[in-house]
Amino acid sequence: MNIWEFLIWIFWVYIFIACIWIFITIITDVFRDPGLNGGAKALWVLFLVFLPFLAAFIYLIARGRSMNERRVAEMKDAQAAQNSYIREVAGSSPTAEIESAKKLLDSGAITQAEFDGLKAKALA
Repeated sequence: MNIWEFLIWIFWVYIFIACIWIFITIITDVFRDPGLNGGAKALWVLFLVFLPFLAAFIYLIARGRSMNERRVAEMKDAQAAQNSYIREVAGSSPTAEIESAKKLLDSGAITQAEFDGLKAKALA
């Protein structure tokens, strides 16, 4: 096998992997689409199984925009969940902790020594 045969073989392997990737992406999108009922999902899958390239082209032309909108919505939901988690884990700032401890001191719920300990802990 010379270098050109090897390069052609690599090209066809790349095309094969790209096609599999597209088919999996389309099947995943079909099942994630809440707008399609069970029968429509079954028809799309059958169409993809028996005429894969034609079905993929038709799906991408007919439903490509909504496919993108669903993906963007999923990404926004994931980003919002991540931001919420970060805010939850980060907790409050040292200033807010000292302020709440000062309110407790002023109300008489804690002593000056306890306030100093909470202040030192917040600043550490």
